[in-house]
Amino acid sequence: MASCDLGKYCVLISFFDVSDPKLNPIDNPVASLGGLRREKLARLSKLGIHTIADLLWYGPKRYEDRNRPQKIEDLVKGDIATVAGVIKAGGVKRMRGGRSMFEFIVDDGTSRLNCRWWNMPYMNRYYKAGDNVHVHGKISAQKPLTMDHPEAEVDEEGDEFIHLKRVVPVYRLTEGIQQRWLRSVMWQAVDQFAEKVTDVHSNWIEGDDGYWFSLKKAFKEIHFPDDTEQASLARERLALEEFIRFYCRIKDKRQLFQSKIKALDCSGDDSLMKPFLSNIGFDLTGAQQRAWFDISRDMKGSFPMRRLLQGDVGSGKTVVAACAAVQAVESGFSVVLLAPTEILAEQHYRVFKKWFEPLGVNVHLHTGSKKTLDSIDRQQCELDVIESALPPVVVGTHALVEDKFSLNNLGLAIIDEQHKFGVEQRKKLVRKGHYPHVLVMTATPIPRTLGLTVYGDLDCSIIDELPPGRGRVRTFVRSPDSLPKVWEFIRGKVTEGRQAYIVYPRVDDQGGGSIKAVNQEFESVKENLAPHSVGLIHGKLKPSEKEEAISGFLSGEIKVLLSTSVIEVGVDIPNSTIMLIENADRFGLAQLHQLRGRIGRGSFESYCILIAGDISEEGRRRLNVMEKCRDGFMLAEEDLRQRGPGELLGKTQSGMPNFNFGDLVEDWILIQKARSLVDRNYNI
Repeated sequence: MASCDLGKYCVLISFFDVSDPKLNPIDNPVASLGGLRREKLARLSKLGIHTIADLLWYGPKRYEDRNRPQKIEDLVKGDIATVAGVIKAGGVKRMRGGRSMFEFIVDDGTSRLNCRWWNMPYMNRYYKAGDNVHVHGKISAQKPLTMDHPEAEVDEEGDEFIHLKRVVPVYRLTEGIQQRWLRSVMWQAVDQFAEKVTDVHSNWIEGDDGYWFSLKKAFKEIHFPDDTEQASLARERLALEEFIRFYCRIKDKRQLFQSKIKALDCSGDDSLMKPFLSNIGFDLTGAQQRAWFDISRDMKGSFPMRRLLQGDVGSGKTVVAACAAVQAVESGFSVVLLAPTEILAEQHYRVFKKWFEPLGVNVHLHTGSKKTLDSIDRQQCELDVIESALPPVVVGTHALVEDKFSLNNLGLAIIDEQHKFGVEQRKKLVRKGHYPHVLVMTATPIPRTLGLTVYGDLDCSIIDELPPGRGRVRTFVRSPDSLPKVWEFIRGKVTEGRQAYIVYPRVDDQGGGSIKAVNQEFESVKENLAPHSVGLIHGKLKPSEKEEAISGFLSGEIKVLLSTSVIEVGVDIPNSTIMLIENADRFGLAQLHQLRGRIGRGSFESYCILIAGDISEEGRRRLNVMEKCRDGFMLAEEDLRQRGPGELLGKTQSGMPNFNFGDLVEDWILIQKARSLVDRNYNI
């Protein structure tokens, strides 16, 4: 049974709001089942189970088919088996030290099996000679054939089996909770409350193609299915319900937001837009034009824009964001652009300054180490500019989020590589204005399922076309033995006038192993590539040292730049045509693709070389995918399948709900269906 813990982007969504138990019986506390001690209730709370609804939505992690007894004569020590037979003899034996053992012998006509329980003498009341019984457990001894502490049930006419003679659910547990006990509690909850579940979306689904269980039947079949096929159908129905409720909550939030918040009028007048587009030196691609149309329309609308601009590395998102900034400025509003690193912030600053200053728009940089406003008086520093001046554009890092930074008349907030920021950081930035328009950008392609869930409250525009004139990028996977030839190849290309990146997974050697570190490899690389100049950059350097390295590489003074993944975003040097990544198996597909995106930005053919030694089969498969595929969106789908959503999205995006039954890797069709149903039926 799938369970995806996202821990990402949206605000916390509670699927089951506590309400009056008289109106909704499944919102009663678990204690209402009766017979549950306080200690057990505390243990259940550790599993997130507080109400009957929590119990019903707590799905099994797997199933065991105990419906087909095995022959005792075929069993050997270590087997896990289900056996059906007649109890021939049984009773309690007193052992040394005050211990006791209850034991009975089962005969199925092929052989006999001893079943025993330590210090449980009361079981003598439930199992008698002559009873037909089913038992399930692990064979612990061969002579005599023995099971210790098996699950056992007497087969009586008219009785329903819970633990045996059926497909049996197996749940995730915590300390102090036993599988058999939880299964019995679940049986009681399903028996008493499944019929009382309110199925508010059944009429939405009934007209849809295919057959869908009611929620009542789905809860019964997910916990105690007739067979595994029924369990699978129940899982799909409950996953669909989770996705429907998720999208309904997003719709609720959006309607509440739109009913209370009026958009700032950023319609623009083309006074800056026309000269801007005329002077940038290139035409927008068709994909860029479509994305810009979406954004411009939103900024003219009645509600504040909340849009995601997604595009593969090198697709030209920056110029589209610049168009949005121009429209905001010519409408009389200032703009901020938040970037995750100083390297990326400084790149945006250089580009925006080149584009905007000819238009009379001031561009400022505001990072932890550099603030272009420092030399201006306090009034100007707070950006309360005189009315006749055009509103400014401020590019920065986390320093923009700090309380002491203020910006007058904020109309547009652009957040680049947004997945690298936490929810609260984004909120603090947006609160510096009166509900400004928000444009979120990412060059990390997002798998379809994550795009529809993690970013479900954002409208989405995709730039799926690269600008013309880009050189081909070829990718090769090589072993460490081939490094001498690789160095020779790099020397040749640098001699021709090209530049190269060499990336390592660590800053410093952490002792032992074969994982390389940039500081320890620096001298060796300088020797291998002499007489060409080699630079160094990583996250532990001082800001001035980082700036010196990037400036030297940008000017061409530095021919080869050694780095960690700090250059994953924010470095755009068309003359760079080689990307060598050591210990490439230590990086995920999305990160490798981002690093590869640093090359191939000019007209020259480029080469990405992935060095990996003795790696797992999965790691080899991941690198082979990189070698064959250039499409970032296809790589994102593969990365999601291999690594799962939690690792892909990181730890900063708190608040996304757990989907108990929905699987973000596999349930693309269900997610699409849920969104379509909500769009079609919400508020009817």
